[in-house]
Amino acid sequence: MYLTDRSTPRDADTGTARGRGPARKVAPVVLVLGTVSLITDVSSEMVTAVLPLYLVTRLGFSPLGFGTLDGVYNGVSALVQLTGGHLADRVRNHKLMAGLGYGLSALCKPLLLLAGSVGTLGTVLALERTGKGLRTAPRDAMISLSTPSANQGRAFGVHRAMDTTGAMLGPLAAFLILRTAADGYDAVFGVSACVALLGVLVLVLFVPGRRRGAPEAEEQRQPVRVREALALLRLPRLRALAGCAALLGLTTVSDAFVYLLLQRRAGIGDEWFTLLPLGTATVFLLLAVPVGALADRIGRRTVFLAGHAGLLTAYALLLWTPSTPALPLLVLALHGTFYAATDGVLPAALADVVPERLRATGLAVVGTSQALARFCCSLAFGAAWTVWGDGPALAGSAVGLLCCAAVAGMVLRPAGGTR
Repeated sequence: MYLTDRSTPRDADTGTARGRGPARKVAPVVLVLGTVSLITDVSSEMVTAVLPLYLVTRLGFSPLGFGTLDGVYNGVSALVQLTGGHLADRVRNHKLMAGLGYGLSALCKPLLLLAGSVGTLGTVLALERTGKGLRTAPRDAMISLSTPSANQGRAFGVHRAMDTTGAMLGPLAAFLILRTAADGYDAVFGVSACVALLGVLVLVLFVPGRRRGAPEAEEQRQPVRVREALALLRLPRLRALAGCAALLGLTTVSDAFVYLLLQRRAGIGDEWFTLLPLGTATVFLLLAVPVGALADRIGRRTVFLAGHAGLLTAYALLLWTPSTPALPLLVLALHGTFYAATDGVLPAALADVVPERLRATGLAVVGTSQALARFCCSLAFGAAWTVWGDGPALAGSAVGLLCCAAVAGMVLRPAGGTR
């Protein structure tokens, strides 16, 4: 299982012949795509930061209405990932499909100014998340295909670090706009639209449309058919990755619930609640690149499972540690470490599993399985919290995560290795 091992670069993945020496560790296209993601995340997180308050105070939405829109906002992109991945492979132009996704999301930002009902807002948010779903797999495929197999973890770590920088800057920008603008919400949506458009322009102008190199083989020139995409599910290693990602996702409590639990356990005031995600993002930003490089060296299975062990430790702290000033710091540090050890490592593992011409589809299969599992976990955890309370709900998730991690460790164990 290549999630477990340090990988040897293959010609198909590196785009270079053996014997030329090591390729650059981070390709220019990775840096450009990281810049696009940084800019786009500034735009998206500006909206995410103000949307709950806007819906409740400005439009007077009920909790049920907000919950419905929140489900749409977080669930649609997962369902669209498969379509985006397959279409990108089919037309053999990942930049085109990623550009369509980024463009659709950018167009939806100003439409938020015109939406005033649950139905209209739900439609706009669904279209915005559709854009995210369309672009995710093609973007990750461009990162994967431009990077030697042995450096996949580092490349995805660099991209995720830049992406997280945008996620940190977005809420801060929204906070400053709300404090200074006369009509703060409209200003946030307007500025968000302009920033999103800038991200699209960077993609169009600076990301190459097709990889440079030797002419494509006849197989590479043929359009990808649906039956070929479905045949990916016959690859044992891809099934193992997708199955383990889904299994672990079923016991991964959503970020919002983690922050709510931390607020209750540590007695954090409401005025400080919005800073909790910044704590996770800061740790993620600092560790994404070194942890990705570590995964390339010591094995991706080891780092991936260690990340889940860190998350399990955070659950244990929330369950049994008394309220102390160190509790928020420890939980947020472990939460950010979990993302650094898993978010980029999982797609990096696919470089040696999925053929180049089906790379976006393979990324979408694994990403969708994980996202849908986490969505189901959020629903189940919310229901368990309502019925039994937050403590028993988290204890159940912790026990489930421990069991699922043990199963994943056995499934992803290499046949002849020790890691």
